[in-house]
Amino acid sequence: MLKPVFERIEAHVLAAARLHGDDTTVPVLAKEQTVTGRLWTYVRDDRPFGGRDPPAAVFYYSADRRGEHPQRHLANYKGILQADAYGGYNELFETNGGSRPVTSAFCWAHARRNFFKLADVEAAARRRSMRDRPVSPLAVEAVRRIDALFTIERGINGRSAEERLIARRALSAPLTADFEQWIKGHYAQLSRHADGAKAMNYMLRRWGGFTRFLEDGRICLTNNAAERALRGIALGRKAWLFCGSDRGGQRAAAMYSLITTARLNDVDPQAWLADVLARIASHPQTRIDELLPWNWRSAPARAAA
Repeated sequence: MLKPVFERIEAHVLAAARLHGDDTTVPVLAKEQTVTGRLWTYVRDDRPFGGRDPPAAVFYYSADRRGEHPQRHLANYKGILQADAYGGYNELFETNGGSRPVTSAFCWAHARRNFFKLADVEAAARRRSMRDRPVSPLAVEAVRRIDALFTIERGINGRSAEERLIARRALSAPLTADFEQWIKGHYAQLSRHADGAKAMNYMLRRWGGFTRFLEDGRICLTNNAAERALRGIALGRKAWLFCGSDRGGQRAAAMYSLITTARLNDVDPQAWLADVLARIASHPQTRIDELLPWNWRSAPARAAA
């Protein structure tokens, strides 16, 4: 019954100029055990660059994490995809006749996490040994430099893409250039097997995707929008434990699409779904958009307002 609403949300999400993408595991019941499936999400949220189109999220289910799944999800998408460095997205980023159908933009929060873990590990080792030595100075310095970029981003959040780009070119671009030279200098002095070198190489190999935010004001510095959308699944696993089948995973993905989109638009999912389910059987197919969370207003909601 809710499929027409899901399809309109899906179309709205995939029409975005920029998407956030991510995935997480989901246990699926099999014979005498559970196996690991995946739930994928793509989030449209234009609010960080002053966009007025409503935010929304679409979820898909798959039985594994092969790259063919995001390639199918985004087969007709042309725009910016903000995501982690998962190799399954690579086919989307390959040039096609000189054009790039999907532009990659990587997440600085992921990169910062690699350095932050190193700094924390060194701090723990120091507490155990009580030796008077610096706490992973390279990792701490990398976190400090990345945090400086985050500080700039907080000051321009919600401004237009043009204003964000001007501020980034003036403030973020010099810091980013200095950071690149700093990474290259220290990376050359480290063993390639060192954890610090691996964290640096993670960024250097993808530097174009990490610095793309300096070319387009619509791009965010992080992929946190997708991670927030997946948080409900991580919490939910403790309550519902598993999906009953692959078909159950597909239904769960559809319901997460509806519930998460409602929440993104400050609509109570339970009230909205109850009202839509009561009305949709007699609702004209040509007016499905009236039932979308950002257009919906129930009688109780109007009365409460």
